[in-house]
Order: sequence, then structure tokens, then C-alpha cells
Amino acid sequence: MGPSTSSRPGRKLGTSSRLNGAALEAWRGYLQSHASIVRELDASLVAEHGLTTRDYEALLYLAQDPDRRLPMSALAERTMLTRSGITRLVDGLVDAGLVERIACPSDARVSYAQLTDAGYDKLRDAGCTHVTSIRRLFCEHFTPEELEQLAELLGRLPGARRAGSCTVS
Repeated sequence: MGPSTSSRPGRKLGTSSRLNGAALEAWRGYLQSHASIVRELDASLVAEHGLTTRDYEALLYLAQDPDRRLPMSALAERTMLTRSGITRLVDGLVDAGLVERIACPSDARVSYAQLTDAGYDKLRDAGCTHVTSIRRLFCEHFTPEELEQLAELLGRLPGARRAGSCTVS
């Protein structure tokens, strides 16, 4: 019996060092569509609101926190950026007046990124553009049933998060 090609969770796709067939097509489709969608999301957010998708994501994580602030390390983890990457991103948001840095009063090693009122307003304004773009670039290509199935399938991947929203209320 040869290597298994089952797509069920927990089953190995074989030990070959090559991808081919459906596995290759699925992987290529995922990578190419992700890159294309993110490029278009960025373009519309930058054109209409002066924000990148990374900016938007960071502002959203801050807005979803009850205090509208997170330690820089937690923000880096959520956005999957390095320490230097999150520092550069937050520096730009600080320069734009959308975020401010707050020192931790009890631990000088910890600093927080805190969403300003202007940052919250900018995020709310950009949310309509972002959701409209997500619907056009992603959701409209699937039936509601396919979206449910896709959510379940993609939820199996490393790093997938089930909870959360794309906008603030």
C-alpha cells in the first residue's frame, strides 16, 4: 500500500518531498489568493483612510481590549510581528496620532500601546471600507454553506483564531 492521500485531519499526505495534484493546487491557490486579497485590501485602506491592513489590524486589537491598550509584546504576538516590526508599526501610528505609548508604572521594562480617540474614530471609519472589500474579494465567491465549511477547514490550520471581529461596533 502506497502513501496515504486522504484529506482527513490527522492523516499523512505521504512522505514525498514534492507536492503535486490537489495538494499543490490548494497550496498555490491559498498563497496566490491571500497575497492578491491582502494587496487589494491594503490599496483600498491606504487610498481611502491612509492605513495599511497591518495598521488596521493593530488598531483593531487595541480597540477590542476593554482598556483600549495592550503591552507591546502582546500586540506583537497578535499581529505576528517581531519586536522591531511592532515598534516600527506603532511608531507610525504614534506619529499619526492614532496610538500613544504608555509606560507601565510598576515595571519599566513594559510599555503599552494605547488607542487614542482619533485612532478609534479612524478605525470605525475604515471598518466600512474594510468589510466591503472583504465581502467583495472573499465572501462573494462562496455560498453561505461554503463559507461555513471553509471556516471549519481553515480553522484547523496553525495560528487560526476563531473568535474576533473585523470591525468595532
